Amino acid sequence: QVQLVESGGGLVQPGGSLRLSCAASGSIFSDYAMGWYRQAPGNKRELVARISSAGKTTYADSVKGRFIISRDNAKKTLYLQMNSLKPEDTAVYYCNHYPIVISSWGQGTQVTVSS
Repeated sequence: QVQLVESGGGLVQPGGSLRLSCAASGSIFSDYAMGWYRQAPGNKRELVARISSAGKTTYADSVKGRFIISRDNAKKTLYLQMNSLKPEDTAVYYCNHYPIVISSWGQGTQVTVSS
């Protein structure tokens, strides 16, 4: 089982950037497809971006062209570079496998986009 710990969130102004990290431990990280998910208040948790074990990436339409997902298998770390942030990107961001493994949800990291 993989344990996942997200970090890098914070308060940023519209148009700003943040880089999220997800540190994995406990299993062979490189074998798994991984994803970044987010949940805004009152909304369902949604998939933002995913990356295969081979590095193929897919993005939700709402973040395409602004967010970049990447992974460093040697460091067992997943990243999400978020650029041109909008208020509607405000949410708690989580990493998990793709498809999700319910037992792998971490605490998430809060991203707030506001002036």
